[in-house]
Amino acid sequence: MQKLSILAFLALFTITTYAQEQNTYNTEKVLRINFLNPSAEIEIPTGNYSTFSSGLGIGYGGGYKDLTGNENGAITVIDNGIIYIIAPFLDLQQKWFYNLNKRIGKNKTVQNNSGNFISARFITRGPSIAENVTRTSDFDFAFGPTWGIQRKYGEKFHLLFDIGPQYYFDTEGNGNIFPFMLQLNLGFDL
Repeated sequence: MQKLSILAFLALFTITTYAQEQNTYNTEKVLRINFLNPSAEIEIPTGNYSTFSSGLGIGYGGGYKDLTGNENGAITVIDNGIIYIIAPFLDLQQKWFYNLNKRIGKNKTVQNNSGNFISARFITRGPSIAENVTRTSDFDFAFGPTWGIQRKYGEKFHLLFDIGPQYYFDTEGNGNIFPFMLQLNLGFDL
């Protein structure tokens, strides 16, 4: 599964490298405030069709199967099926946009890096503020390739959605592969 994920990511990267026909657009530096998982984010250009984003905030997330348990090491089962962890996080993402010229050709906005992308994403969470599970470590990490879209609506409104497989682990050596990580951000561009 991990080798397949890496191979798929490399294939998508190769396709997007050659997909941009002409340099009619340069990515922009954008500051954002997100409110679904409250955070501040900065996205800076790393090339004509690529950016690096860094977000810092406090967010809601679920628990990873191999990184949650009770004092005896058994997996915690929640009666209602909802597991939550509210913790500070750092989210780093390198994005490669592949349809900016196509959007320009169709008179669609590319402002504030509105387009489709593939990315390499890394996210880490710190000690919990609130949770209904016991984590094996105060810090956990996840990384993997994603496919996503981000759009600017109106003057300031921002939408980002991405999905992809991930490998997660903690500081105790526990880890595993999860079929997908999902991100949905709504916020405002400053």
